[in-house]
Amino acid sequence: MSGIPQPCSPEEISALFLFEKLAPEQLGRLCSEGRVELFEPGPVYTEGEPATCFYVMIEGTVVLSRKVGGDEVEVVRTSQRGVYAGAMQAYIGDERVRQVYNNTMRVTEPTRFFVLPAETFAEVMREWFPMAVHLLEGLFFGSKNSQRVIGQRERLLALGSLSAGLTHELNNPAAAAVRATSTLRERVAKMRHKLAVIAAGAYTPEALTGLIEIQERTAERVAKAPVLSPLEAADREDEITDWLDDHGIEDGWRLAPTFVQAGLDTDWLDRVQTAVVPEILSGAIGWLNYTVETELLMCEIEDSTNRISHLVDAAKQYSQLDRAPYRMADVHELLDSTLVMLSGKIGQRIKVVKEYDRTLPAVPAYPAELNQVWTNLIDNAVAAIGSAGGDGTLTVRTAKDGDRLLVEFQDTGPGVAPEIKDRIFDPFFTTKPVGEGTGLGLDISWRIVVNKHHGSLLVESVPGDTRFRVLLPLTADETDEHGETDEHNEHGEHDQNHQNDQNDERPEESG
Repeated sequence: MSGIPQPCSPEEISALFLFEKLAPEQLGRLCSEGRVELFEPGPVYTEGEPATCFYVMIEGTVVLSRKVGGDEVEVVRTSQRGVYAGAMQAYIGDERVRQVYNNTMRVTEPTRFFVLPAETFAEVMREWFPMAVHLLEGLFFGSKNSQRVIGQRERLLALGSLSAGLTHELNNPAAAAVRATSTLRERVAKMRHKLAVIAAGAYTPEALTGLIEIQERTAERVAKAPVLSPLEAADREDEITDWLDDHGIEDGWRLAPTFVQAGLDTDWLDRVQTAVVPEILSGAIGWLNYTVETELLMCEIEDSTNRISHLVDAAKQYSQLDRAPYRMADVHELLDSTLVMLSGKIGQRIKVVKEYDRTLPAVPAYPAELNQVWTNLIDNAVAAIGSAGGDGTLTVRTAKDGDRLLVEFQDTGPGVAPEIKDRIFDPFFTTKPVGEGTGLGLDISWRIVVNKHHGSLLVESVPGDTRFRVLLPLTADETDEHGETDEHNEHGEHDQNHQNDQNDERPEESG
């Protein structure tokens, strides 16, 4: 948007702190190649447009905002003379950094700017301040490179932690399956021996047929065994032990727990007694005990292998192997797979509560990267709870919030101190001891949610109740439908105190 041209006075612009040390000939060049424009209330430029001009406010009021999700969030409002915005890194060049406006600027009253074309700004910077340009370029790209390298390192550390946790989780069911298989082989051998003893006895074909029929019915009952409370199980064991003792079955106290685990009771024993002659009751009970043990062991093996299969599926879901990087995704599947992958780190002392709204639709997303967000936020929550003693609750909640999907992580840790709340999303900021955190987890999460998914990442915290809230759009932008958009170039705004450029202009509530 162009303003109303006005005369440019070297004396006037020399009063601005940015130009106060320039020589008269330099001020003259700025006025000859730049211009002064008056803008009526309204927009001056829009976020995402090519950055063609560098603006320095002479007088008026300027408002800078950024699009977060579907909302315009105000990040700066000032009437300070000399503040500047626009193509502030034009000296780097389009071939190295894509030059676009990283915010939207509007004015709320008639406002005058000194406007310098981006090409001219880049030229005078390189000509007048060559050393400063080199230093600024080094700072800009050095910070970028450091952040990228440390970010990769953090991802590798997270991968190592996840791998260790997954290996531990796989080891338990695998060891159980191996143990059950070894025991099963022993029980089958004893069952064959018992069958041989029964077959060698003077049993009629009808008696053997009855035993086999009882065996089949017993196996069916094992698969449908009810879950008993410890008190109920103890009472039933006493009843079965007494029954076995009354009928002359040796070591009844050894057999009773197995029968109870299989869901059998004294009524079942009465039916067995009715079906066989007294002479073979003891052998029949022993044989059926091996049958029950065999079924229970096979159930244990099935449960163990199902657990392994579930863990493998969770790992595939977490890593998004063989899936499109950008697609419609069910956040609940992503959350569940991440919780499974982190179950070893979460441990037994932290209670995980899921409050999912299963009616929520799938959202357009980069699932593998959202899993990285969930990992970082859950890891932070676990660390916070751990710092408060290790016992606590992690609540993962999903809901619809207007036209966006909410994913909330709530923990009962000590909370985020008010004095650091506005800094937790800054690169390299961490409260963890040296060597335990890179300070990039929340920064990476913020970039993935805000820059890549056009959502919001907010934090609300009081002691005992900290909530990180991720808001994701329910529909895709056109740019996303054609592939990943470039991450915004990072420009900051300066005031008269000559503050350092901020890497990102995050809304106040996001830190």
